[in-house]
Amino acid sequence: MQKYKPFVLPVAILLGLLLHRYCAMFSFLVPFIIFCILLLTFCAVDIRKLRVGKLDIWLMLFQIVVSVGCYLGLRIANVNTIIAEGVLVGVLCPVASSVAVISCMLGADRKTVTTYTIVGNLMVALVAPIVFSGIGIHPELDFGASFWLILKKIGPTLAFPFFIALALQLWLPKINEAIAKYKSVSFYLWCFALLFTLGQTIDFIFIHGKGNWDVIVWLAVLSMLFCAIQFGFGKWIGHKFGSKISGGQLLGQKNTAMGIWMANTFLHPLASVFMAFYSIYQNIFNSWQIWRYEKKANSD
Repeated sequence: MQKYKPFVLPVAILLGLLLHRYCAMFSFLVPFIIFCILLLTFCAVDIRKLRVGKLDIWLMLFQIVVSVGCYLGLRIANVNTIIAEGVLVGVLCPVASSVAVISCMLGADRKTVTTYTIVGNLMVALVAPIVFSGIGIHPELDFGASFWLILKKIGPTLAFPFFIALALQLWLPKINEAIAKYKSVSFYLWCFALLFTLGQTIDFIFIHGKGNWDVIVWLAVLSMLFCAIQFGFGKWIGHKFGSKISGGQLLGQKNTAMGIWMANTFLHPLASVFMAFYSIYQNIFNSWQIWRYEKKANSD
C-alpha cells in the first residue's frame, strides 16, 4: 500500500473535481471518519507512557498565538474576512494523525511525534471553540452559548478518541490490542475523508466561486506562504530541542481533512480553500523531503 500513497492526493483531487456534487453529499461522514482515524491512532500507542515536553509547548503556543494574531492583524488591516479565516484555520488546524508515517521515514523519533499528535489534537479541541466563539461566528448567541455549541461538535471528534483509548488501555487492554491491530485501516479512512472534504470544497467553489476569484487566489498564495513558514519554524524550534525533523512535521503537516471540515462547519465555507491548497503544498514538500532523504541515504 505504501507505493500507492503518492497517488492518493491527485486521485482525490480528480474525483473531487469530477464528482464534487456527490462527494459533498457525504461530507457529513467526515467527523465520524476522523474520530475513527484518531481512535485507531491512539489505541496503537501506550498513552500512559507519553510525556509532554518543551517542544510540545512551543508548538502549541505557535498554533494559538500565530493563528489568532494573524486573524486579528488581517482584520485590523481590513483584509477580507474569508482570507483572515483561511489563515486562522490553516495555522490552528491540528497535526495530521498520519504524521508518524512521514516523520519516521525521515528519521524522526516516533515517541515525540506520537505525543504531539495526541496533545495537539486535544489542544485544538479546547482552543478552537474559544477562538471561533470569540470571532463571533454565532452573533445571535453570547460567548458561553456559542462556545458550548462549538465544543459539542468539535469535542467528540477530537477529544473522545483519546479518552476512549485511555479507558481501554486501563481497563480493557485486550479490546485495545484488538483495535490497534487495524491501525493500517486509518489510511483508507483518510482517503475517504480527503475525498469528501475536497469534493465539498470544490463543489462550493463551483457554486459560490464566481465573483470571488481574487479571494481564492489570495488563499492559494497565503496557503503556500504559511506552509513554508510552519515547516520552517517547526524545524527551527525542533532543532533547539534535538528534534528538527519532528518539529517541522508536527507543525507543518496538517490534518487538512479536519481543517476543511472545521472551515466548512464553523467559518465561511470558502475559507476551506486555504486548506485544500495546503494539502497539495504539504504533499509536494513531503514527497521532495522523502526523495532527498532516500537519495542521501543511498549515496552514503
